Amino acid sequence: MKKKLGCLHAHYSNIEYIENALSSYEMELVHFVDPALMYRVTSDATFKTEDAQMKVKEQIEWIAQCHVDAILITCTNYIAILQEEQLSISVPIIKIDEPYFEYICHRQQPQTILFTNPATVNGTMERLKQYADHRKKSLDIEVTVINNTFELIMQGQKQEYNQEISKSLKKLIKEDKAISVAQLSMVDASKEVEVLTSTSIINPLDTLISYIVRELKLEKKSAVM
Repeated sequence: MKKKLGCLHAHYSNIEYIENALSSYEMELVHFVDPALMYRVTSDATFKTEDAQMKVKEQIEWIAQCHVDAILITCTNYIAILQEEQLSISVPIIKIDEPYFEYICHRQQPQTILFTNPATVNGTMERLKQYADHRKKSLDIEVTVINNTFELIMQGQKQEYNQEISKSLKKLIKEDKAISVAQLSMVDASKEVEVLTSTSIINPLDTLISYIVRELKLEKKSAVM
């Protein structure tokens, strides 16, 4: 039976990543996009944390009413805001960063995590610390932010955005550290650099898809003859 996954995004650009990555599996994707919440959180001083938490709660419960088998949240800021204990649903919630955190926690060498959006750094790293502490894992991680870059993807300048990420990744590869990109919007550039340099770069999409396939017991689409 085909599974149905509800996806909550803060930006339309994330839809393509999830659609392409799951295109070979028997499942239906239903997308919900709300860039306004993050805009208010980051630029409206009158918008309280409690207001943001209530909005995310409403969104999650609304998606749950669409008869989905699970809900995927692709925005790390949404995840940080979410108060699961306030929810009145039984639908499983998949957070994009948790499979990524699990992978990072199993790496022993020093690591560098790359961001383009400064607004996601604190929330993501705090959640990673909590995740690692809960599992009694010790991490040696350096955070690098590619400044003045995230605006490019928000303005639809994806090629220029990828170029900036590629330049930063190529510099980091010269250091003897495990490298990962923390945001879904950075996946394409990281994969291009992987091919060019034969260097493994961890990304949250690959770890996520493996997790979704396993948890929802997804089946591959039958080949059309």
